[in-house]
Amino acid sequence: MRFLALPAALLLATPLFASEDIADQYPQSLLYSKPVEVIPHVFTAIGATAPPTYDNAGHNNNLSFIITGDGVIVVNSGASYLLARALHDEIKIQTDQPVKLVINENGQGHAMLGNNYWIEQGVPVLAHADAATEFADSAGQSLTALKSYARENATGTEPMGPTDTFTDPRDITMGDFRVEILHLGPAHSPGDTQVWLPDQGLMIAGDIAFHERMPPIFEGTCTLCWIETWEGPLTDLSPTYIIPGHGHPTNFAQVTRYTRDYLVHLRGEIAKHLDVGGDLAGAYYVDQSAYTLLDTFEELATKNAGVVFTEMEFE
Repeated sequence: MRFLALPAALLLATPLFASEDIADQYPQSLLYSKPVEVIPHVFTAIGATAPPTYDNAGHNNNLSFIITGDGVIVVNSGASYLLARALHDEIKIQTDQPVKLVINENGQGHAMLGNNYWIEQGVPVLAHADAATEFADSAGQSLTALKSYARENATGTEPMGPTDTFTDPRDITMGDFRVEILHLGPAHSPGDTQVWLPDQGLMIAGDIAFHERMPPIFEGTCTLCWIETWEGPLTDLSPTYIIPGHGHPTNFAQVTRYTRDYLVHLRGEIAKHLDVGGDLAGAYYVDQSAYTLLDTFEELATKNAGVVFTEMEFE
């Protein structure tokens, strides 16, 4: 049975609700914001859409949890030991059910650096094998960055990879929920993971989906593959509700507009630039004006254009 009542402010969230300029929405906790219940028994603590800072303690992605009736499933351990503990404190306010599983949405620090807190509690941590490999390669750099901006809030953080990995989809039934743990295909970063609740029509999508902040495109990201993943297996599922990697819960049309459509637009602009013999220096200035309202536009737009130029130059 699908739940049809999602608060309008969440379901219709647009860049107007983005929070890049708000230092902290929940001062009594290390979390940037208090967890909200998106549909019955599914919560998310919405992170800042700004880059990680001391004020937001690195909570600039969404930390979600599902209270299944027979235990809790957490999606993302957070950017530090203390953030993971702060999320656990909020879970304990909502339920006395134990956390039975943590899922990392990708191999970035803000998804995995809190793993050691959960492992210390005896909770298994699951990630895609490619995400685990990425974290193993970048954990030292991620920890150095955390210590630089978070200072004392990095205390206790020791990089630990997941205790278990997957490549094929995992299907879990826990309490009242069927949960499918998926890697739909290449997208934002290696091993991007989506947590799909088929009975509720809700996907905790991770960084395959953006709508309030500009999608970051990394060196090595295949934007054509990302579009193909979107137009294939993700569209086949067409979730009613989306909890994206960053920003407020919303609907599939909204994340399509600001993720898939943005990627198509940027690739189209770079293609036009290449057709007239344009070079990398000129690629930074292709037209992305339709997306200036997205948070992190200033930080990412020119970088994204350069990466896509390099990707498309020899396609």
